[in-house]
Amino acid sequence: MSDATLHATTQDPDDFAVQIADQVESFLVAVTEVAKGDEPGSAVPFLLLEVSQLLLAGGRLGAHEDIVPDERYEPDTGPDADVDELRENLARLLDPVDVYSEVFDPYEPRTAPVPARLSDDIADVITDLRHGMAHYRAGRVTEALWWWQFSYFSNWGPTASAALRALQSVLIHVRLNQPLEELDGLDTDQSMGDETLEFEAGKVMAQEIAGPLGIRRGQ
Repeated sequence: MSDATLHATTQDPDDFAVQIADQVESFLVAVTEVAKGDEPGSAVPFLLLEVSQLLLAGGRLGAHEDIVPDERYEPDTGPDADVDELRENLARLLDPVDVYSEVFDPYEPRTAPVPARLSDDIADVITDLRHGMAHYRAGRVTEALWWWQFSYFSNWGPTASAALRALQSVLIHVRLNQPLEELDGLDTDQSMGDETLEFEAGKVMAQEIAGPLGIRRGQ
């Protein structure tokens, strides 16, 4: 199935596979456009919208019965496309809110938050989705659905959910006129225990984000 036939009129728009593929492709296209940086002031709300819509597709995949691929071994899709440029562009766009803290498993007792980056998360989601899209475009529809469902549970679902929470938090701070405290010395290259979660040195204020977003802050 080539790009030219991805949305062919002969396809049933009510078909589950077509709907999932449409949502995946929409996310891939939209995030690629955001990463170009043409509208930096809209990056956060646009990403919030796109991640939210993608997770609807993920929820449908998660609620669906287990999808079994046609072949025992996954066909080779070739090397995954490089996402380093997209990752770096997103990191520049999202600075200084790129780094955030996340609890990996909320059901694991006494789990300490860990540092994460929105730019890394979104790039990782893109990689998973593109892999499945390669199967879909090659006509291996069941294989694509299997991959998207499997990777939703194993990687891109939790990753996108964490990114959504972080993006939502940024807008909450801005809209409710709440300062953002800087994660003091926090980086994704270091581990983090409870005692390091003291967000002390903070000069990353909500107005720094509100300005680019075009939001007027209350006095």
